[in-house]
Amino acid sequence: MEKAFVVQKVATKLFATERSVDAAMSDAAELMAMLMQARQDVRASAVVGDQAAVKLAEAIAAISAARSAVVACHNELADVKLRLGVRTKMAGTDPKFIEQIGQADLREVI
Repeated sequence: MEKAFVVQKVATKLFATERSVDAAMSDAAELMAMLMQARQDVRASAVVGDQAAVKLAEAIAAISAARSAVVACHNELADVKLRLGVRTKMAGTDPKFIEQIGQADLREVI
């Protein structure tokens, strides 16, 4: 298989992973906001659900660390791509982009 195609497959999965981690961060932050609002809505004391909020904050910190690791992985893979001699810049691995231009319009550039 051509190196450029292999690199593109890895890049597509990397971008999907980045989107997944970002979505997890967003969902966890929304959950935290919802927990705070729910406590206020039921007029509960600040101690109610405090340990759950602490655990969620720990989870958000872990997701943040995972995001940083994925970004570092992205940077490392960019270097690997260059060491393999693949110099093309693939713009448009987002499914919406591919949907717009159509799969048939994608071509390998060496």
